[in-house]
Amino acid sequence: MRENEWLNGYLEAILDVGTSRNGTREAESCSDDSERGKRYSLRNSIKKKLVDERLKLEKLGIQKQKEEKIFSPTKYFVEEVVNSFDEADLHRTWIKVIATRSSRQRNNRLENMCWRIWHLARKKKQIAWDATQKLVNQRLEREKSRSDAAADLSELSEEEKEKEESNRTDSVTDISRINSQTQIWSDDKSRQLYVVLISLHGLVRGENMELGRDSDTGGQVKYVVELARALANMDGVHRVDLLTRQITSPEVDSTYGEPIEMLSCPSDGFGSCGAYIIRIPCGPPEKYIPKESLWAYIPEYVDGALSHIINMAKALGDQVNGGKPAWPYVIHGHYADAGEVAARLSGVLNVPMVFTGHSLGRNKLEQLLKQGTLSREDINTTYKITRRIEAEELGLDSAEVVVTSTRQEIEEQWGLYDGFDIQLERKLRIRRRRGVSCLGRYMPRMVIMRFFTNPHKPMILALSRPDPKKNITTLLKAFGECPPLRELANLTLILGNRDSIEDMSNSSSSVLTTVLKLIDKYDLYGQVAYPKHHKQPEVPEIYRLAAKTKGVFINPALVEPFGLTLIEAAAYGLPIVATRNGGPVDILKALNNGLLVDPHDQKAISDALLKLVADKNLWHECRKVGLKNIHKFSWTEHCSNYLSHVEQCRNHYSTNHLSVVSTPEEPLSESLRGIEDLSLKFSIDVDVKANGELDITSSEQKVIDVLLQKATSKGKTIDIYFPGRRQWLYVVAADSYNSNGSPTEALPLIIKNVMQVGGSKSNQIGFVLLTGLSLTETKDMLTNYQVNLEHFDALVCSSGSEMYYPWRDFEVDEDHESHIGYRWPGENIKSMVMRLAQIESGPENDDMQLSQCSSRCYSYSIKPGAKTCKIDELRQRLRMRGLRCNLVYTHAAKRLNVIPLFASRSQALRYLSVRWSIELPKMVVFLGERGDTDYEELLGGLHKTVILRGSVHYASDMIGHGEESFKTDDIVSLASKKIALAEGFEVHDISKVLGYIGIM
Repeated sequence: MRENEWLNGYLEAILDVGTSRNGTREAESCSDDSERGKRYSLRNSIKKKLVDERLKLEKLGIQKQKEEKIFSPTKYFVEEVVNSFDEADLHRTWIKVIATRSSRQRNNRLENMCWRIWHLARKKKQIAWDATQKLVNQRLEREKSRSDAAADLSELSEEEKEKEESNRTDSVTDISRINSQTQIWSDDKSRQLYVVLISLHGLVRGENMELGRDSDTGGQVKYVVELARALANMDGVHRVDLLTRQITSPEVDSTYGEPIEMLSCPSDGFGSCGAYIIRIPCGPPEKYIPKESLWAYIPEYVDGALSHIINMAKALGDQVNGGKPAWPYVIHGHYADAGEVAARLSGVLNVPMVFTGHSLGRNKLEQLLKQGTLSREDINTTYKITRRIEAEELGLDSAEVVVTSTRQEIEEQWGLYDGFDIQLERKLRIRRRRGVSCLGRYMPRMVIMRFFTNPHKPMILALSRPDPKKNITTLLKAFGECPPLRELANLTLILGNRDSIEDMSNSSSSVLTTVLKLIDKYDLYGQVAYPKHHKQPEVPEIYRLAAKTKGVFINPALVEPFGLTLIEAAAYGLPIVATRNGGPVDILKALNNGLLVDPHDQKAISDALLKLVADKNLWHECRKVGLKNIHKFSWTEHCSNYLSHVEQCRNHYSTNHLSVVSTPEEPLSESLRGIEDLSLKFSIDVDVKANGELDITSSEQKVIDVLLQKATSKGKTIDIYFPGRRQWLYVVAADSYNSNGSPTEALPLIIKNVMQVGGSKSNQIGFVLLTGLSLTETKDMLTNYQVNLEHFDALVCSSGSEMYYPWRDFEVDEDHESHIGYRWPGENIKSMVMRLAQIESGPENDDMQLSQCSSRCYSYSIKPGAKTCKIDELRQRLRMRGLRCNLVYTHAAKRLNVIPLFASRSQALRYLSVRWSIELPKMVVFLGERGDTDYEELLGGLHKTVILRGSVHYASDMIGHGEESFKTDDIVSLASKKIALAEGFEVHDISKVLGYIGIM
């Protein structure tokens, strides 16, 4: 009964709020005065409780809402009703209101409101149930995928057994598995390698790092800078580029706007050797953008990074590679955002990728959901967690090696991902070692790497960001409530740099406010130091001071992915106390110089600190052993292991690299069109007529024959796919279908109009078609509508998996085919896609059929009304089975194209940019307002995008992403100045918009 009284009070309070806002009050009868008085009293107590609670939150610094934001009492009371009461209580209240119904408006409003909130509570319960059921289904799908993989890989065929026996006989010279004790990297000074590291977010510079300034500028920044320097000092490494974002915002120092910063240059180096920070612009240059808001600018960053790498590869090629481009030896992405960039670049350039997560999205999502303070939707809105997780999954798809800190990270964190299964990875590794087929499956190799660097903190020293996860408040409580420890030691907290607590983020200000309150509570004045500022060069002195005073370094974090500061403290002779959750377990196992504690146990923390500080013999022993073992984390060993792992993965990586065609003085295709005006300026054997005159026609024909002839070298044909010099590329990617999935006349009309607009500069503008159609379908459609196919420089068909050149008799680009083929499951995926893509599976279900098949594309037709998985779900199912590929719904969702992981229409543009030396800003992509499920990928980047209104009516995007997936705004910024909207697709519409973006 008491619960119903509170429930009624909340409901009445909601009514009062609504009434007062409308400025009206209902007249109540005198007979109700007593009852209403009770209710008013209850409501007042509720409102008082609300105000007191709100003031309490504000005092703690948790609420810190903007002043202009209006507080909603209605929202508060509704949330209390939904969250605090069972739907049965709400239903009983509604029944009671109906039973006591009167003609008064207030009772009618109460009845309606009860009904609506009851349904709201039921909906909330259903959402919770659906979320739980989804997790159960995911676990079942994961188990099913493991079972499928185990069944496929458990038995070897007779042919595989014979191959295994043969390999065992010839395996005497096999290299053993790499570990920290086995080195295969040879310091060969004759090698001149180019290494690319990418760390996109935060403030990155070589000197005076602002570590701790914000959550984006922490240990990762320190690590990547030191890694770049250390790699550049390795024999055989010529240059290391650390790519990050260029920031010209007045909020930060001007050094972050400098495009290049030298980190180191060996004294005996030459040319452009050494380590450099390269800052590449993306997004609004005048803003410092936190990592959660950078996702929309990733395509733009990929294009900018690609341009830099191409230019650098050419320059280094002239210096160290005999004029041939010196492509990167490896591309290493740090964190999810840079992991996606590295994956795209690796796919374009066909070089190995290494990925370091640093911290992982799925683990963070799991922790936040356990806390219960934010819903999944709120977490996604705040942290863009779904977008981050997909970037990490793409990193797993593309990486040869994933660098981890600990076994715990491998098993408990990466083990949460669809793209990694430790049991399947072990099976595949064994099969590769035996030399037998992995049936198209792939799992990246996880490698634990140790390293040494130099961060911060002294006495009983703690050094971290003011982040709740770092658990500094528990450390303060442990120190404050242990009198013997307070008598023996001081506590120093280095919690980043700050000017004013009020200007910090909510979480940071909350931590620092709590720290100040605890210092006051335990009267720790004079015993705790918490400086507002420190400079990076001062950090070593802080460690030395702590060691000089025979202090202890502590990392009490709730979970620590690795723990750089523990290694740094050990390097200065400090014993350590560390959390038992995460990386410190492996670090202390290697160093054996301290104690592990439960971060939630205050007494365990104070006892461990007291033990190390009070026992001098133990302190000296920990110091001695730590200094003895610290070599295991030296940069020299780290870099040697790093390069060894990359060397091993390159041994089985595709060796086919892009060849960049040198731009001729005159475009070949145009010179052939106007051959009568050709003036020959080089020596050839000239035919002479009988009368003694030069036979110009015969001589010109010889020149044409020579230019068109395929050069041969050692009997092997060398194809040069190059249409001639182009200043611009007009790219049509506006596939238009009817409701049945058949092409309409809109696409040919768009092509004709675009070609007509560009026809005035035909010698400067090339035309490319990007389509989900096959080559046969493309030819048939364009021929039927009398479009001259030879006007195209390239046809990119089957969603980016096939590239043809009409001016070379539709010859396929074999280099591109080989380029995208790496990690392609081929035949092994053909039947599995049909089984996994159908929601309602069964022996009689033929909703999907393989309709077309080529070496790099399996195309499945989908019957009308068939229920098939969304792209996200199907990709997840394939990843769980170790199958990596790209999936595109096309033909108005009537066709599914399954293509290699590195194939896509957007990647095809980057391939042509590299191959033909055409800068991406010189490309214009024409799209409809909708398209295939790869449509969003074509919107972003450095190229210009023209959206043609009314050109596409039926699209496939409705089955692209699931309900919980990320939004378009997290893929591309639609506010970009590079995107323009044309009112239609007639000639004048296209000409007008091209003029608007400054092309005509």
